[in-house]
Amino acid sequence: MGEAEPRSRWGLLILDKPPGITSHTAVRRAQRALGASRVGHAGTLDPLASGVLLVGIGRATRLLEYLVGHDKVYRAVIRLGEVRDTLDREGRVLETRAVPSLSTPDIQEALGRFLGTIEQVPPAHSAIKVGGVALHRRARRGQVVEPPPRNVTIRRLELLGRDGDDLTVEIECGSGTYVRSLARDLGEALATGGTLWQLIRLRSGPFALEHAVGLADLESEGAAAWSRVLPPIEMVRDLPAIELSEPETARLHAGRAIERSEAAEGRDLAAFAPEGTLVAIVRAEGGVLRPSKVFLSDP
Repeated sequence: MGEAEPRSRWGLLILDKPPGITSHTAVRRAQRALGASRVGHAGTLDPLASGVLLVGIGRATRLLEYLVGHDKVYRAVIRLGEVRDTLDREGRVLETRAVPSLSTPDIQEALGRFLGTIEQVPPAHSAIKVGGVALHRRARRGQVVEPPPRNVTIRRLELLGRDGDDLTVEIECGSGTYVRSLARDLGEALATGGTLWQLIRLRSGPFALEHAVGLADLESEGAAAWSRVLPPIEMVRDLPAIELSEPETARLHAGRAIERSEAAEGRDLAAFAPEGTLVAIVRAEGGVLRPSKVFLSDP
């Protein structure tokens, strides 16, 4: 177990989640490796999946909301000819179907049908809540689950290869897209079944797999693992930034508003002290900046 977390050590960990465990388990193991007081994550990966998992460390858990809407890039293996209840290989086989003779142009034409903004029905075994209850809990109780469809955006869908009935594809998609549902729908478009067999998240927003740290490496590094934690500025790069004067920094640290008439009304901004430390997230209202999240300086 790592050393206790100094208050100055907080920020973003780009974790390469291994397959076979839940995101929750992966994050808790990272917490133990760092000896961190608090952790949280943005963008859950199913146990089957591996790859980029964004983990907020310490006070940075309060910044995770600014990472959840990022586009994602995945590499997926989709097995044709199978239908499973969870839409992935961990589920129960409901049906096996013959796979028709398919040429590469046939597959590419079917993939093209899913580009752009499409209507997608999420898996019945998912964390989406209906009436306050997660759908996967209803499904496991044997209840009939009909998830409401929703619009998702798929920006790129590329066939990388084929091995028998297994297709390897790369997907660039907006937040909220279920690759398991895409596997099902692609199978139907090809007049057979489709099941997600393997999934790797290659990128979440600007954070790529080549910059991630493996869980086993993190656990073996002890206190040195803190060098893997990126500064919190990396979590707010999508927000407009303002530099504060020393008096303004003191006012925000005290939870008080400051006057800044040039800020866009109703927007969140990241406010930095003169030396570059993130002081607060503020919102422009009526010519003043009111703090919504304040990060006190270290003693």
